[in-house]
Amino acid sequence: METFLIRALQLIMSLSLLVIIHEGGHFLFARLFKVRVEKFCLFFDPWFTLFKFKPKNSETEYGVGWLPLGGYVKISGMIDESMDTDQMKQPEQPWEFRSKPAWQRLLIMVGGVLFNFLLALFIYSMILFAWGDQYIKVQDVPLGMDFNETAKSVGFKDGDILLSADGVPFVRYDGDMLSQIADAREVTVLRGGAKASVYIPEDMMQRLMVDSLRFATFRFPYVVDSLVANSPAALAGMQPGDSIIALDGKPISFSDFKEAMAERKKNAETLRKDSIDPRQITLTYVRDGVTCSQTLQVDTAYTMGVFACADTERLLPMVKKEYGFFESFPAGIALGVKTLKGYVGNMKYLFSKEGAKQLGGFGTIGSIFPATWDWHQFWYMTAFLSIILAFMNILPIPALDGGHVLFLFYEIIARRKPSDKFMEYAQMTGMILLFGLLIWANFNDILRFFF
Repeated sequence: METFLIRALQLIMSLSLLVIIHEGGHFLFARLFKVRVEKFCLFFDPWFTLFKFKPKNSETEYGVGWLPLGGYVKISGMIDESMDTDQMKQPEQPWEFRSKPAWQRLLIMVGGVLFNFLLALFIYSMILFAWGDQYIKVQDVPLGMDFNETAKSVGFKDGDILLSADGVPFVRYDGDMLSQIADAREVTVLRGGAKASVYIPEDMMQRLMVDSLRFATFRFPYVVDSLVANSPAALAGMQPGDSIIALDGKPISFSDFKEAMAERKKNAETLRKDSIDPRQITLTYVRDGVTCSQTLQVDTAYTMGVFACADTERLLPMVKKEYGFFESFPAGIALGVKTLKGYVGNMKYLFSKEGAKQLGGFGTIGSIFPATWDWHQFWYMTAFLSIILAFMNILPIPALDGGHVLFLFYEIIARRKPSDKFMEYAQMTGMILLFGLLIWANFNDILRFFF
């Protein structure tokens, strides 16, 4: 319950900020061109508003709705979410949207998208300034990766070190690298000290979207952090800092050791029949650069009383880069543009059967936030959502900003406006389409939760 509340709070805070910034973009451009804004509402408010006020001598009423699906500004003289068609039947007024030149109306409509994108760039820049950038260089991980079953089915093997895709070297394990692999024809890995090739099928991304597990995870070395007093490992003389590299002569990672112990426990009776003591193991470990071996007997739970080191920075090669205040802005802009390109590139998968199933609603969005409060991750996810909101809103779909932009381009080219009746029907069609997608996305969340 606590995890749910933390994620829900982060989601509400993030969406509130993004909606205010988005609608603020429309609002500021409207006021810049002296267009009247009748209402500025955070969230939607059908039938009633949770809170509203209108400052003295202001033309705008500010409010908070009860339906957290977005927000809106009601701009005089245009057909929008409010569907106020009566106003459009009145004579055109100089303070109305419809009375302004097409280029001014265009800027008013793209203001929200522009502000969301600029917000993402600013947040990314401040993240780099405050926390810097750090990542694990995949080509330098000592034990390689563990792969899911889909990856193994096309030729990857646990322990492979990822080198390149179609000759382009990998740098870090992120969404871009996954897209790089899915779009490649050949991935080069280091396997057993020699290079090997894995040939990628054309439907690789579709296969991966079916999986509920990550494509790959890092194989962590088994380094002793501390020991339980009088435990088998402590009595055998093991010490904090020892790096266990082999079990019974076979090289292992931390996950390998756990799997091996679970397998021994499961097959204990069979091993005893073969005159093998399942609880007796021989460990090879490195201490202060010297390789040692030790035979010991694990306890009845098949554990040896060792707490493994969980500090990623100690276990894997970490690249760190700090940014000064002015340095952070070009780096933040580059990160934002890269994120947008990656998201746009992955949109093609949405129109497949598997992609439609992966479409998620508020449950999916909330799940990307960390289960414990982490300001770094909160701001990172907020910047990412701001990129998504900017891109989705500029799509040429009626009821979205991109739909209005499309009709404005038509007006500029054809030198005549679409009729008010056409705009009314287009707005209604777009809203029906968007609500349908919203219902489908949240229905997918429900299916994933129960099944």
